[in-house]
Amino acid sequence: MATPSTATRRDRSDGGDQTTTIALDGRRRLRYAEYGDPDGTPVLFLHGTPGSHRLGSLFADAARERDVRLLAPDRPGYGASTPWSERPLRDADRYVRAVLDDANVQQAGLVAFSGGAPHALATAARCPDIVPRVDVVAGATPPDVAGDRPTVQRLLTGLATRTPTLLDGLFRGQAWLAERLDPSFVVAQYTASDGGEELPDEVTGTVKADFLEAFAGDGSGAVAELRATATDWGIDEDSIEADVCFWHGTNDTNVPIEGVRAFEERLPAASLETLAGADHLRTLRRATPQVLEGYR
Repeated sequence: MATPSTATRRDRSDGGDQTTTIALDGRRRLRYAEYGDPDGTPVLFLHGTPGSHRLGSLFADAARERDVRLLAPDRPGYGASTPWSERPLRDADRYVRAVLDDANVQQAGLVAFSGGAPHALATAARCPDIVPRVDVVAGATPPDVAGDRPTVQRLLTGLATRTPTLLDGLFRGQAWLAERLDPSFVVAQYTASDGGEELPDEVTGTVKADFLEAFAGDGSGAVAELRATATDWGIDEDSIEADVCFWHGTNDTNVPIEGVRAFEERLPAASLETLAGADHLRTLRRATPQVLEGYR
């Protein structure tokens, strides 16, 4: 298990969020932010692929209103967190435990968006003592149940496994453009053309900031994660004792709901809540406050 050293730095990110940077194994850094009620029920929020702690800021008010202490890390290779490409996916608990230990938290629920799903489930499988509940919001599915993946997802995972350097360059090019263009350039990657209600500027601006923060440092996290999730996740699903709830939109074109239905059926103690007409991003926006309500 990765154990935080005494080198802990508390700072503010470029977005003004209060963040903490801890040391792992004396070599690697891991940054996380806190939102909501500092004395509330602890919940760990895992961003998508790519992503950063900035996405958690969308739910700061919802967490505060529900007496939830929301801990949102930059996973390895994103933002200010050091890459850890040799770490297998099944060892996600090593950095999750580090955050909880530093925050002096003994037990926490996990809320995982999109590409954060396998990390949450891997942690639940390895750490039943600290994870009583997992909520997977618009979560990615294992390759053996995904069915016919969207073209973009097949392209990204193909590049990650065969030409990772090319994909890294592609992501950096996207980040360069995103910094100079309207937030819609980034938001379009997570929404369907008929996704429903218009998204507020606060949401679209945060999604853009989250994407830019993901590549603010080394930026290798997305490539490493896409490569890791393209094959067997290596998770002992039968070891997951936590209650697992999938929250998924019926109009999610990033992760079609058919694969989620198949995945839910094979997990013990799992359930599925569907959000009619919601796409990938709108599922996150609509479901997460409901998820946090359960931690009051």
